Amino acid sequence: MNHPDTTLDRPPAAAPAGPPASPGPLGRLGLWSARHARTVLAGWLLAVLALGAFAPQVTTALSGAGWQADGSESVKARQVAEQHFGGNASTALQIVVTADRPIDDPAVQQVLARASALASADPRVSTVLPPQPGATIGPDGRTAVLLAGAKASPDDMVRAADDLKGPLNALSGDGIDVHATGASVLWSDFNKANHDAMMKSEIMSWPVTLAILVLAFGSLVAAGLPLLLTLAGLAASAGSLVLIGHLFPVSVWAMNFAMMFALALGIDYALFLVVRFRAARARGRADAVAETMDTAGKAVLLSGATVLVSLSAVMLVPSPAFRSMAGGIMLAVLFVLAATLTLLPAVLGRLGHRVDALALPRLNAGPHRSARFAAWGERLWRHPLRYGAGALVVLVALAAPVLGLRTAMPSITVVPEDSSARAGYAAVQQAFGPGAPGTLQILLPVEADTDTGAPDLARAAARVAATPGIAGVLPAQPAADGSGWSMLQAVPTVDPSSPDLARTVDTLRAELPSDALVGGAAVENLDLQHLLTAKTPLVIGVVMALGFLLLLVALRAPLISALGTAAGLLSTGAAFGVARLVFQDGHGAGLLGFAPQGFLDGWAPVFFFAMIFAIAMDYTVFLLASAKEHYERTGDPREAMVGALAHSGRVIFAAAGVMVAVFFTFALSGPLPPKEMGIVLGVAVLLDAALVRLVLLPVLLRLAGTAAWHTPAWLDRVLPRISFSHD
Repeated sequence: MNHPDTTLDRPPAAAPAGPPASPGPLGRLGLWSARHARTVLAGWLLAVLALGAFAPQVTTALSGAGWQADGSESVKARQVAEQHFGGNASTALQIVVTADRPIDDPAVQQVLARASALASADPRVSTVLPPQPGATIGPDGRTAVLLAGAKASPDDMVRAADDLKGPLNALSGDGIDVHATGASVLWSDFNKANHDAMMKSEIMSWPVTLAILVLAFGSLVAAGLPLLLTLAGLAASAGSLVLIGHLFPVSVWAMNFAMMFALALGIDYALFLVVRFRAARARGRADAVAETMDTAGKAVLLSGATVLVSLSAVMLVPSPAFRSMAGGIMLAVLFVLAATLTLLPAVLGRLGHRVDALALPRLNAGPHRSARFAAWGERLWRHPLRYGAGALVVLVALAAPVLGLRTAMPSITVVPEDSSARAGYAAVQQAFGPGAPGTLQILLPVEADTDTGAPDLARAAARVAATPGIAGVLPAQPAADGSGWSMLQAVPTVDPSSPDLARTVDTLRAELPSDALVGGAAVENLDLQHLLTAKTPLVIGVVMALGFLLLLVALRAPLISALGTAAGLLSTGAAFGVARLVFQDGHGAGLLGFAPQGFLDGWAPVFFFAMIFAIAMDYTVFLLASAKEHYERTGDPREAMVGALAHSGRVIFAAAGVMVAVFFTFALSGPLPPKEMGIVLGVAVLLDAALVRLVLLPVLLRLAGTAAWHTPAWLDRVLPRISFSHD
């Protein structure tokens, strides 16, 4: 067994090398990869080339829609409208023509005819309904709306919007403006704006990432290894997502988030392994690869499992977009994890001492045991309450505003002002009223009451018209296929993003017959928001429970496993508290260049929580695995805490620096959703690394003492024995 190095500044060469230990399963995997480096490198090169060949198709092959609550009333209403009303559903394209002259002017009529021909020629469009007086022709007679019915799935209608909005806009001129709008066009513009912003942020983050890695490693060769993992994981996961997308819809956002996690975790895992490998080499270890894999590799495997488990809880939300985004990230994590456990040890085995090649003397990272972080650990050991209480006060103060957090689905303001969807949206509002873009579709299955013979449709129309919040009801439209369905379209009095619309929809659903379906694009957003609100407590509970169980299995210590899991809630709560101050209340909005919506986008709590908790547990695993390794060797809780900080503190600090830099670049992007993601995730990582993992969790180890590592007898018989020492 290796003897603990309790010195702080002893040169690495002074430590005895010790005989090679018998490697464990991961150590044997690492040795096999190192001894068969050519085979491993060739296998990965082949996989990356084969899968990477599909990567350029990722933005066109993946789904642009999927933001819906499966099984909800609004989705059922859309399906009925698609089937029985010529595609006049929430996914239909609305072509808005505004002119400086009446609609019946020959020049305007010519533009309307050309727009109708363009839409009709697309195979994804069923029929194009001409403007109807009193319905789709504005009161001023200068605005008309063509309705291009949906003949394809919501995903394909977004692709139709991608293809048609440009040619339609090109018809504008001579005082006539043409814009495509509607839910499908909104998602088309939304996805494009966010994809462009995220790609810009990725490009901005790479130089910062490389600079931090060079500072962390002090060697250009070592600094390049995390990028090797990231590129391999990105290429393989992008190609895989394209192939999976041929089987079932995968949101284009899955690739965006996969890119972020591949970069962040690839750097984290490579940092942890490379630092451990360099330390073993510095001590003259002949089995440096095996030691690295048996210690740091084991922690990385546990970390990857924790990340996968955390993200899998998002699958509990029955929404295609959420499930495919979580699946995309999990796929990227799997590829990065596989590369870390096979490709990286193969490269390290080939490099050997050359891992320190192109070293920058003034930036040399020094020995594995950091004197600076060891001194910090000693200070925390002597004054735990002083530093622990300070960190706790800051975290609680930042988390307090979360109590007033409001969430809703994004408004039209999340797409650029010059986008087609927003321009058409504004034109519809100006011509038909503030609620016109959120017109409700009410589907009724029968036309007459079988008992009285009274026209049930007429009574329903009167009830809808009398409902508070309804500005007007368009004439009823019976289904042309004789199915017995009828459609009422009701225009609300408020903007689709107004909270008052939810009350109007609730009233309609309560007062209309039980077999009536209330839908429309705005109602689909409301139903999705309701689903997210209902599922958030379940997702949070499952994430925390599974995270605790994984830590318990790995550490065999219920107390510190519970404390480590609970500590993750503090940084998460603080991040959402800051998000409420910035995005709901508008503090700093001018600096970040956005107009606050008065709420946080509805997907943030459930999705960002899972992402934040996964990252937080990543650091928790690194710190506690190192602490357990020291405790196994010495039986001394002080050496466990101080040694963990000395050996993993610098890695956590450097990895967090990279993540914060990456996430904060998204805050500089144009659209609002990347800003929300960048601020929430960046603040969470910053607080988690600086205050939770490097202050509060070590303090909890100090206060718990030997009890932190106690395993009850009954639990000892149940749990597997996992050692983090290289025995």
